[in-house]
Amino acid sequence: MSDSAKSGAGMVAQIASMQDYELYRDLSWEGSFEEYLAIVKERPKVARNAFQRMYDMVVSYGTEEYIDNKKKLTRYSFFSDETNGGRDAIFGLDIPLMRLMNVLKAAARGYGPEKRVILLHGPVGSSKSTIARLLKKGIEAYSRTPDGALYTFRWVNLKGTGLIGGDEDEFDSPMHEEPLRLIPEDWRAEALSKLGIASDGEKLKITGDLDPASRFIFKELLAQCEGDWGKVVKKHVRVRRLLLSEKDRVGIGTFQPKDEKNQDSTELTGDINYRKIAEYGSDSDPRAFNFDGEFNIANRGIVEFVEVLKLDVAFLYDLLGASQEHKIKPKKFAQTDIDEVIIGHTNEAEYKRLLNNEFMEALRDRTIKIDIPYITRLSDEIKIYEKDFNDEKVRGRHVAPHTLEVAAMWATLTRLEEPKKHNLTLINKMKLYDGKVLPGYTQDTVKELRKESKREGMEGASPRYVQDKISNALVSEAGEGTINPFMVLNELEKGLTHHSLITNEEQKKRFREIIGVVKEEYEDIVKNEVQRAISADEEAINKLAANYIDNIKAYTLKEKVKNAYTGEDEEPDERLMRSIEEKIDVPDNRKEDFRREIMNYIGARAVEGKKFDWQTNDRLRRALELKLFEDQKDSIKLKTLVSAVVDKETQEKIDIIKSRLIRYFGYNEVSAGDVLNYVASIFARGDAKE
Repeated sequence: MSDSAKSGAGMVAQIASMQDYELYRDLSWEGSFEEYLAIVKERPKVARNAFQRMYDMVVSYGTEEYIDNKKKLTRYSFFSDETNGGRDAIFGLDIPLMRLMNVLKAAARGYGPEKRVILLHGPVGSSKSTIARLLKKGIEAYSRTPDGALYTFRWVNLKGTGLIGGDEDEFDSPMHEEPLRLIPEDWRAEALSKLGIASDGEKLKITGDLDPASRFIFKELLAQCEGDWGKVVKKHVRVRRLLLSEKDRVGIGTFQPKDEKNQDSTELTGDINYRKIAEYGSDSDPRAFNFDGEFNIANRGIVEFVEVLKLDVAFLYDLLGASQEHKIKPKKFAQTDIDEVIIGHTNEAEYKRLLNNEFMEALRDRTIKIDIPYITRLSDEIKIYEKDFNDEKVRGRHVAPHTLEVAAMWATLTRLEEPKKHNLTLINKMKLYDGKVLPGYTQDTVKELRKESKREGMEGASPRYVQDKISNALVSEAGEGTINPFMVLNELEKGLTHHSLITNEEQKKRFREIIGVVKEEYEDIVKNEVQRAISADEEAINKLAANYIDNIKAYTLKEKVKNAYTGEDEEPDERLMRSIEEKIDVPDNRKEDFRREIMNYIGARAVEGKKFDWQTNDRLRRALELKLFEDQKDSIKLKTLVSAVVDKETQEKIDIIKSRLIRYFGYNEVSAGDVLNYVASIFARGDAKE
């Protein structure tokens, strides 16, 4: 053998060593009906119906309870899509997902929703199809786990029976039926009860009959075995593990409307196999029928209807029977039982059309509508863009700090309704929704705001539009390898002119005004950051903090302060203390309260055995930073940045600030320079106004 051949064989062996043989054996399990009954007795959950299995699958990933505005909510970890690296993660929709899970839970317990179509309804790009995709991926993966195992069967030893043609000896259950359906319905419940097979202490409920092809073969074999059911299942039935797969069209179906000429109801319920008619002699022989419609292949799992309300009326009749009766009507055959979760999704325009169509009343009556709105919480909206535009995915371009934040801010604000009371601005309403604490507003305010905004999240800009505009900014030539908030905001504004879904001029005007609101908010954010970078002189701020603490300590204890230079005792420096306190709007009549609050805080830390650090008190930290900024900005002469000439000393100080912006706030050389120039221009404008 040549060296290259040996090397090749070695590589094959390396790849082969990665295979999990034990898992393969589990997934390929095959046995007799008797062995399957033993499995069911030991683990009754293998015989769950589709709704039970779907609900258990989602819950198996775990849940987390938390309080939001005095309301207890449940977060289902499944929808974070962590097993897939969060690629299809759902953010900020815990309440709609709770409603969906309540429907699945009630359906799993047989309380009625299992007879309905689950309809996800909301604006375009609100994650409806992502939720359906997650459920399909989830149930597929679950079927490969021990907890999610399910089984089907095939007919064997058929050669010589005359039931199938040629040299064929086996016939798979075309709809992947539950093997327990082989027990006749008349004595199925009694048989399972006598065997002691129960689920969660209750009788195991296996409803429905076999599909037409299996029923035909079963009936003929029973006649050949002179009615001996035991002989039929022992000799002619082999049970096997069933793995659901969307690609292989096993247990997971997807149906998408097309134009009327290229589609008929056989796509849902199967069609005649004309090649087999010659073999079996009749087009009504179930063996000459392909049970490969979406309802057929989705049996035991889930079927998704994309844009379900665009379906032709002929399809809706099949959908009504499938949901209410759990039966479908293949061409030339009796009604056939199915067991599957039916989930559809539609946008607002199509749903409004449904409400206005009296012929669709039956469908409305058989659907459970779950609203899937846009996100109205800023921090959750940011997560969507961070998922798509993180450092791993964006190569060779630097995304400046707050770029994704301002894009998310604009998108979120377009979805909010103007506050009717409470003297709130739209931006403050967004902050309250995001869990920020604003003086004078409580959690009850947030509850009231949500209650008065009935359609919030059902209109506004979609995440897709924002993602497209961020992409445009990323591929543009501007920015010297960096994209900043203004580049994205400009793209968002330009795109409104030709936006296919925003045709109302009043709405376009409002969205443009919101861009102005976002720019103002961004201005405050970066001013604060540059102020913090300027005041990040540790030695100076520590000295200022120590000086302030010494003075308020002497003030509250009615003592004097020793002057470090003269060595004399002096009265506390009221001017210094007020110059710091005024930076965070502490009024003169509340200065004593604030100083005692700081002293109490220092005392509490001492009781806990902890040393006081000014940085641990947010209000004091902010006051000190602003005071130091005020003291230092004139020496740095920030406004000279916007002039063409900068002296060497100023340039050195500017370089220090830039390095702090890079180290502490995530900027790079270009974006740090840009933001510093921008903030300098703001201060220059301010000085000019004065």
